Amino acid sequence: MAASAPHDTAEPGRSADPAAETSGLDDTLEPAGRAPWPSWRHRTLALAALLGCIVVFWLAHWVATTPFVDARWIIGPAGAPVLASSPLPGWQVHRGRSLVAVAAPGGAPQPVDAALLHAAPRWQVGDADRARQVAQREGLANLLAAGATQWHFADGTVAGLAPTLRGWAGLGWLFWPLCALAWLLALTGVAVLTARPRLANLPYAVMALCQAGNLLTIALETTPGLGLPPGVAAHGTLVRMALDGATGAAAVSALALHPTRLPGARWIAAAVWAVLAAWLMLARAGALTPLWWWAQGLCLALATAALLAAAASFRVEPHPQAMVLRRFAGVTLASLMLVTAAVALAAGQPLPPAVSIGAGAPIAWTLFIASLLLLAPLLTRSLQAPREFALLASVGTVATSLDLWFATAFALDAFASLALALAIALAAYGQARRWLLEHASGSSVPGTERSFELLYRAAREAQARPAHYPHLLKRLLRELFEPLAIASAERVPARTRVVGNGSALLVPVRGGEADGMPNAALLLRYARQGQRLFTLDDARLVDRVIEQMRRAVAYDRAVEQGRHEERLRIAQDLHDDIGARLLTLMYQAPTPEMENYLRHTLQDLKTLTRGLAAAEHRLSHAAVEWRADLTHRLAAAQAELGWTFACDRDLRLTVMQWSALTRVLRELVSNALYHGHATRVDVQLGLEGSRLVLQVADDGCGREPQSWAHGLGLGGVRKRVKQLGGQVQWRENEPRGIVCDVRLDRFGGGD
Repeated sequence: MAASAPHDTAEPGRSADPAAETSGLDDTLEPAGRAPWPSWRHRTLALAALLGCIVVFWLAHWVATTPFVDARWIIGPAGAPVLASSPLPGWQVHRGRSLVAVAAPGGAPQPVDAALLHAAPRWQVGDADRARQVAQREGLANLLAAGATQWHFADGTVAGLAPTLRGWAGLGWLFWPLCALAWLLALTGVAVLTARPRLANLPYAVMALCQAGNLLTIALETTPGLGLPPGVAAHGTLVRMALDGATGAAAVSALALHPTRLPGARWIAAAVWAVLAAWLMLARAGALTPLWWWAQGLCLALATAALLAAAASFRVEPHPQAMVLRRFAGVTLASLMLVTAAVALAAGQPLPPAVSIGAGAPIAWTLFIASLLLLAPLLTRSLQAPREFALLASVGTVATSLDLWFATAFALDAFASLALALAIALAAYGQARRWLLEHASGSSVPGTERSFELLYRAAREAQARPAHYPHLLKRLLRELFEPLAIASAERVPARTRVVGNGSALLVPVRGGEADGMPNAALLLRYARQGQRLFTLDDARLVDRVIEQMRRAVAYDRAVEQGRHEERLRIAQDLHDDIGARLLTLMYQAPTPEMENYLRHTLQDLKTLTRGLAAAEHRLSHAAVEWRADLTHRLAAAQAELGWTFACDRDLRLTVMQWSALTRVLRELVSNALYHGHATRVDVQLGLEGSRLVLQVADDGCGREPQSWAHGLGLGGVRKRVKQLGGQVQWRENEPRGIVCDVRLDRFGGGD
């Protein structure tokens, strides 16, 4: 489904798009009804927050009460752990020595190598290397839990170590931020699930909880020193692979349901979860070797499937959220491919002493996925912090992956590879920041200059034509957001609302008795032709636009009211003062001719004051008055009137239009009578669309109008026609007389 231009699809008595009120990830944090405090949702969230805190503090207590070795190690040139520093008593003399084995007093030494320092077995490429790493870390954990240990160095020296607990201070500076992020992500998943309790929101909660578990595992792996609780290394690899796989399967399920349900969505979800279950059973049975490649292949396949599901959703319906989620899936797939390639390239390569295989890139990638999950429910809220966090996490993923790549592929030293990776990542950040923050999240807003220009033009037109306010507002909204469709809606909200997962904007067009307009609402669907989401910033912008336009209309009505009151005062003064004096003069006229002249003058004054005092002038009513006035004038001069009037609509004239046309007609007829000595005057007045045509023809003695000297009379006619935006022309009538043609091509009244 696609469209090339916005269109109106209003249906009387029916909401144009009932689906616009359905929820998805964007509006799940905003329940349809405002529940009283404390509602079951509030209690559920409070309970989830409390359970999350209990889990985090239990994990911290578990690790804090585990024995560890307070020392910093680096990888030596020979691939053995080298003691860099330690505050332990008697260990300073061993700085720079390579560790070769660890043993219990009187027990057989257990050999160790650089694998002991790699804290993430999940990202160890080779199965043999991973098995050695897990065996060394589990062996060390069991030795430390048993009691005192002896540490054998390559030069034959042995250092004893009594077991000491890690304590809260030994958790490291990364432990608490990672745990806090995991807690926030898990709480967001619960909030999405409870805000709109339905099966379709379950995949997001699964993704959030799985990545929260990944973050907690990473928090354990980033604790300084050596020594974690027994079982962490042995079971952590398959658990983290299962969490990544479940995240991918949930992503495919979510994109099959959101924002448009794909045909066979249930079968798609069932298929991906069946594939994941089969993969886990085969992995646990040891049938998948090498396991890391199978795990990465599964994750890449699920990410590709998620991308295809988002693309298919957009093809079914051009929903802007589908476009945004497709971009998210594409960026996720690209970053996963980059991290996979970097870690695979580094596997088995001799690394410089300061480089740790796959340590930074996987952490940055996990943070990036977590940031996207936190950003997804907030797309319509235009919050800058989640977007910046996602952007920085993506830059970190690129930087750490490139750092690992340069260190292994080009054998650069640690400083050179890091500097080059940061330079490339920051350059990409500078070039892509605007796109990533606006277009990738589908929430770019119209430019300030363009918005002001459009608003100014609409406000000026609203002042000139207040009754056209709804039409002008619709046109302004179309120019601002370029929606795929604008329709009417039954429900009129108190303020502009973002609905339908950011796909639609519900705009109130409120009227009232003072405005003379009924309450109504417009539903804008699919901004920028389905390429971007509506956000709360858009809603606030529309509310400000409506307020400014209503102020413009109110200002125009106030000015017009003031003008009307002033015209009433002038009309009253003319009637009471000038009219009374003319009436006195008429009764005291010395001759019948003077009495007749004064009587005509009083009639003109009566017409003028009635026109000034009238609240409005309909073209049909004005035509009746003009005909009666001209009939009276011509009858007094013993001349005939031919009158023709036709219009396709009854236009409401402004006072300026009525006054100008009245004086033009009087002046043209007066010229025909008193200068041309006409015995017949034919007037044709017609309105078709926005074009008004007036023709006055006489049978008088006037000829050669091009040679006339335009005095006050004809000059006044030209001036008034020009004020109305029209043209006037005189020509000879056949067989005798003059024809005056007045043409107003853009004649608009007050309607």
